[in-house]
Amino acid sequence: MRLRVIAVGTRMPGWVRAACEDYLKRFPPAHSLQLVEVAAGARAAGAGPELARASEGERLLGAVRAGEHVVALDERGRALSTRELAGWLGERRQAGLDVSLLIGGPDGLAPPVLARADGRWSLSRLTLPHALARVLAVEQLYRAHTILAHHPYHRD
Repeated sequence: MRLRVIAVGTRMPGWVRAACEDYLKRFPPAHSLQLVEVAAGARAAGAGPELARASEGERLLGAVRAGEHVVALDERGRALSTRELAGWLGERRQAGLDVSLLIGGPDGLAPPVLARADGRWSLSRLTLPHALARVLAVEQLYRAHTILAHHPYHRD
């Protein structure tokens, strides 16, 4: 199973890069997690977010590989506990599916991205900055992986 987070934004603050790199290096090679960054759309003063969101959507969809199970991170998506996420991830692993999770830019995901998604995952009912959503998603995927690897989980 290949697991990827495809996120809008290539110039993240240092704390975002450091946090993501920390969790990414914890994954064993057999169950690695890859972070793929795509460029944000240009935003012009006085213009609405639609053009930027559309160009970001094209880049996100262009990074998706054929046959991948695609999950859009969306505040209107399904909320999961960490244990539920681990179970969901384990099911995908058992089925031999590669998974890509898509994180939009500051204005969210374009309609074609949401239409392509096989599912939607909500990290929170709160609106989160996309940089923070990236860190939270990577951390939760790591935590789910540790549960699947039978590491002690402090909530048990």
